[in-house]
Amino acid sequence: MSWEAYLDRNQPRFVEELLDFVRIPSVSAKPENIPDVQRAGEWVAARLTAAGAERAEVLPTAGHPVVCAEWLHAGPDKPTLLIYGHFDVQPAEPFDLWTTPPFQPEIREGRVWGRGASDDKGGMLIPILAFEAMLRTTGRLPVNVKFFFEGQEEIGSPDLPPFVATNADRLQADMIFSADGLQWAPGQPQIVEALKGLVSLEIVVKGPRSDQHSGMVGGGIANPALALAQILAGLRNADGLITVEGFYDDVIPLSDEVRAAIDRVPFPDAELLADTGATTTWGEPGYTTKERIFARPTLDINGLTSGWQGAGTKTVLPATASAKITCRLVAAQSPEAIFEAIRAHVEKHCPPGVTAEVLRNPGRADPFLVPSGHNATAVASQILQEVYGRAPYRTRVGGSIPVMTTLLETLGVHAVMFGFSHGDENLHAPNEFFRLDAFRLGQTAYGRLFERLGAD
Repeated sequence: MSWEAYLDRNQPRFVEELLDFVRIPSVSAKPENIPDVQRAGEWVAARLTAAGAERAEVLPTAGHPVVCAEWLHAGPDKPTLLIYGHFDVQPAEPFDLWTTPPFQPEIREGRVWGRGASDDKGGMLIPILAFEAMLRTTGRLPVNVKFFFEGQEEIGSPDLPPFVATNADRLQADMIFSADGLQWAPGQPQIVEALKGLVSLEIVVKGPRSDQHSGMVGGGIANPALALAQILAGLRNADGLITVEGFYDDVIPLSDEVRAAIDRVPFPDAELLADTGATTTWGEPGYTTKERIFARPTLDINGLTSGWQGAGTKTVLPATASAKITCRLVAAQSPEAIFEAIRAHVEKHCPPGVTAEVLRNPGRADPFLVPSGHNATAVASQILQEVYGRAPYRTRVGGSIPVMTTLLETLGVHAVMFGFSHGDENLHAPNEFFRLDAFRLGQTAYGRLFERLGAD
C-alpha cells in the first residue's frame, strides 16, 4: 500500500482524532485552563508515539509545556527537518455567538467547527499523519524529522526563548517548517516570505490629583484627555505618515521585485472595504493598500481610557487619560528602538500642564524575513504548485509569530510557513472552522515534502 492510499483509508480515523483534539479546551490565556493545556500536550505526545515517533516527551517551561519528538534513522547524509506547531488555542468568548459550543466540535459542510480546529490543531496534526502514513507503509522516512509543538503561542510564546536556548542541540535542524500557517484561499496557495514584528506600549497622561468639577476648573487647568488627544494626533500626519522621529530609519525599502509579487496577489481595495465595512482605504502615502498591510510598518491605537464611561453625563475634568498602542514592524526594525523613539517623541511633544509617561506592555516580536532564494522556500513552492496545480503567491503577513525569530536567532535557520488553514476560517473569532479537503491536501503536501527533500 502506498502512503497516499494509507492516508485515504485512514481519513475517517484521522478526522475523529481531530475532533478529540479540539474537545480539549487548551486556552493558554486563562489560568483555569492550565490543566487543559497540559492535557493537550499529553495528547500530542501520545499521538506522536502512536505515529512512530521516538522520544515523544511533554517538557516543562516556566509556563505552559512544549512537546518534542523525533525520528532520526534516515542517515547522516539526509537532511533533518524540524516541524513546528502549537496546541494552545484562543479564548472562545463570546460563547453566545457560536452556532455550536466551541469545544464540542461538529462536522458540517465538509468542515470541522470548533475552537482551534484551524489554529492550529488541524494544522499541526497534518504533518504527524503524513509521517505516520510514510512510516507505516515503507518502514522508514527519506528524511530525519523532529517535532516541536508548544502550548503558549496564543500568548506570545513568552517562555520559548529560554527553552529553545537550553535545548538547541535537541532542536537543531537543516530546515524548519511551520505547520502554523495559511494558504491564500481555497485553491490558491501562498508562500509567506515575511512576518511583522510587534511592540506594545501605553501612553499615560496625568493632570490634577483627582477628577475635577469641569464647571469649577474647566478652562483653568489642562485636561489630560485633551492633552492625550493632541499627543496621539501628532503621531501621524493627515496623510497617514508616521511622524515619530526615527521611526522609518531601519526600514528596508521594498524592491521592484517584491512590489511586483505583492501586486500579483488578488486582494483588491474593494474586497477589503466590503470585508471590513470601511468606506475608504487610508494609510502611508506612496504605497498601495496591499503594500501597507503586507510590508510597511504601522502604528495603531488599540484602546482609549479617560473620564466618565457610564450612561448619561458626569461633568468631570479627568485626572488621567491613557491609550494602548501597538506597532507592527518590518525588517530590520527593532521593537526596543521603536519604543524608545515613541517615548522620546511623547516626551518632546507633551503639552504643558500635564505629564506623560510611556509604559512598555507585554507583547514583543522581531520582524521575520526569509532571504531571497532560500532553499526550503523553493522546495515548499514546488510542492504547493504540484498539489494545487498553480504557482503560489509570494506574500508577506501583517501578523507576528514570535517563535520564528526565536528559532532563527538560536538555531540559525529560517522557518518556512507550510500550513493549510485559510484566513476566512474565523481564527480567533466565534465559529472557527477547518476545511476537511485542506486537511487531506496538507497531508499529501507534507508526504511529498518528505520525499522531495529525501531525494535531493
